[in-house]
Amino acid sequence: MKADSRLLEIISHETIDTINKMDIVTPTMYASIFSKFATMHDTDIGEEEIITNNLLNDKIALFTNMQNQTSENAKRLSDNTDKAIFAIKGKDETTLTEVLEETQELREEINKLKEIMYKDELTNVYNRKWLHDNVLDESAQGFKNSGTLAIIDLNFFKIVNDTYGHTVGDKVLVFIANLLRRVEKNVIRYGGDEFIVIFSDGSTKNSALLKLNAAREDLLTKHLKIKDISFKVSFSVGVQEFKKGDSLSDIIEKADINMYNDKAEIKKRIPNL
Repeated sequence: MKADSRLLEIISHETIDTINKMDIVTPTMYASIFSKFATMHDTDIGEEEIITNNLLNDKIALFTNMQNQTSENAKRLSDNTDKAIFAIKGKDETTLTEVLEETQELREEINKLKEIMYKDELTNVYNRKWLHDNVLDESAQGFKNSGTLAIIDLNFFKIVNDTYGHTVGDKVLVFIANLLRRVEKNVIRYGGDEFIVIFSDGSTKNSALLKLNAAREDLLTKHLKIKDISFKVSFSVGVQEFKKGDSLSDIIEKADINMYNDKAEIKKRIPNL
């Protein structure tokens, strides 16, 4: 079977998830791991270069359009500023009203561009760029404020994908993302089946755990139904408080340790599916 763009993305994500756990990765090792997952999906990657180029072109087109729109908005904003200055000097209320209306339209367009730039395409929660631009300082290393970070990792997600297919797997990710947003609004898809939740300043490790555990316990009593398929879904949690200036990587490392301890315990309570 020849790889389509969607399947190639899936294989790429599986490869990335694997190499992220390795200390050293060479190009040969990457190619070998990629080939292994391609074989598991019974996929011919002979046209990989063409498909990859198509995927890249799609991404480039998206960012080019965003860049062009941003440039156009900047010019309109500059023109509006000039018009406003002349209108104020000439006490031209009609022109000022026009400038105000157009500026409000520009604000709406800019907000729409931000949504595109900061949202994960599948789950519609925030992406890593939003995390770096809104939660971290200018160096993208330390936190702007204090708060609590939670890492959420799905249990047995690979089995869901292997058993029911990646379309069902995608629906599970969307379901979990929506569940987490009901707990706290700042949800980030960090990679694969892993999410980060940022609880605001004033939150504590215990308060965050209480909310997430309540959501998980409720989830464990239910079956997820997709067409004629019914199965249970669960996740593991790692929580760590942080202060202004704390390193993101250090906080994630500590939260990861807590999450893997939690995973060992929660897996004792639940079956594979």
